[in-house]
Amino acid sequence: MRALLEIELDTATANQAVADGAMADGIREALAQLKPEAAYFFARNGNRAMILVVDVPDEAAVPSIAEPFWLRTNAKVDLHICMNADELMEGLKRLGS
Repeated sequence: MRALLEIELDTATANQAVADGAMADGIREALAQLKPEAAYFFARNGNRAMILVVDVPDEAAVPSIAEPFWLRTNAKVDLHICMNADELMEGLKRLGS
C-alpha cells in the first residue's frame, strides 16, 4: 500500500552527519532501499526534513522503514497511508455499494 513517510531530522545529529560526510551516503542508501515513488527535501520547524512516497507491503515492514531514521539521525518519523486520485475515486465508488 502507498504511504507518505514524513521524516524530520534532529539538527545536532544531522549536522554531525553532514560534517563527517555520512548524510549523502545515508540519503542515497535510504532511497535505494525504499525506492520511493517521490522524494522531497525541505526545512520544517528549522530542521532538515523529507517526505517520501513509499510502498509498504504489510504492517511488518514498518520497523524496517522507520528504524533506520530513528537510529541514525534521531528523527521524528510519521507514516500515513495515502492514495492517489484514482484510488480515491475507486474508494468512493465502493462506498456507494
